[in-house]
Amino acid sequence: MASGKIIKLVLFELLEFAAFSIPTIVIMEQFATANQRTKSERTHYWLIVSCSIAYVAVVSLFIWVPVKVVLYKKRHLYKKIIGWRPVLVMCVVLTTLPSFSFSIAVTEVQKNINGSADSLPDSLPDLPVSLVLLSLIVVDIIEKLRIYPLRGSQKSYEDNDICITSLHQIKTVTEQVVQGDGNPASAQAAKPTAMSQSRNQSRNHAAVLVGPLEPSFQSGILRTMSQRDVRAELFLRSFLMWADTVEMLRVAGHQKVYKSAWVYPVYIFSFISLLRMVFTPKNPLLNSLGILMQDLPFIFLRLSLIIALGTITPVLGLCKNVLVTVSYIYFNYVTKLRPFSAFETSPF
Repeated sequence: MASGKIIKLVLFELLEFAAFSIPTIVIMEQFATANQRTKSERTHYWLIVSCSIAYVAVVSLFIWVPVKVVLYKKRHLYKKIIGWRPVLVMCVVLTTLPSFSFSIAVTEVQKNINGSADSLPDSLPDLPVSLVLLSLIVVDIIEKLRIYPLRGSQKSYEDNDICITSLHQIKTVTEQVVQGDGNPASAQAAKPTAMSQSRNQSRNHAAVLVGPLEPSFQSGILRTMSQRDVRAELFLRSFLMWADTVEMLRVAGHQKVYKSAWVYPVYIFSFISLLRMVFTPKNPLLNSLGILMQDLPFIFLRLSLIIALGTITPVLGLCKNVLVTVSYIYFNYVTKLRPFSAFETSPF
């Protein structure tokens, strides 16, 4: 009987390999179908499909499998990889980049059917692009989920942070009291001072961090509904993180975009935004890279699309990119300047 760890490993590896290989074959099959319509030859169709299968086989055999074996066998090498994820690098470079390239090639081939962009359909099929993004998100979720067990309960990061913070505060107060034990007289004098200082600091922190009281349920159906697990939240956060890129690629399927040269910057900037996937979830550079790779380029891209083609991209998306960029710059850099450095708290 196989152990739970072996079943988990095999399941994750099969899912990752499917996410790595299937999108390329699907996009290439779509390209082969479009090419067959232009030349009306079945030979070219099967030649392109066979080339796509051969590409996936070669890349898997010479890159995917060796890297996976090294990461599994050489744990000391895996621990030296800091801040980025090699599995996501392979998916982005070897799967997403060719898929996006051949998605653009499909539109160019269809334009050559009658020598005009008017022969193109009103909208491009959503399945290929959605499949590529879904595959990346699945690999991202699996890589995040590896460190958690699939059975049993698991506390969330918030609970762990609260426990660690509480223990750190208790340890700090204890150390202050112990330090005064060297001299009994000074200990008696220092104890009220330490206690008063800790109380003042607690009051100051409470004044700063106080917010609306959250309900707490101890029994009944509400307690069942209030359960939280970090493993379930991984799925939600992973899909929400790439909602902006999904919306941008949806715009690429609009007839005003893919029938013109605007399809190139849309795919290019969307691919650049996906490069953030190669970094670990807790990388300190991830927030700034999100601004540089996604929000800031999307501001200019969405603004240009709205000016040139109208509101084919939601104005809400533009507002999101602007607000996220401005708030990041203000709270991380502008507030450190002297006129904005005064610390204020709200009376409510």
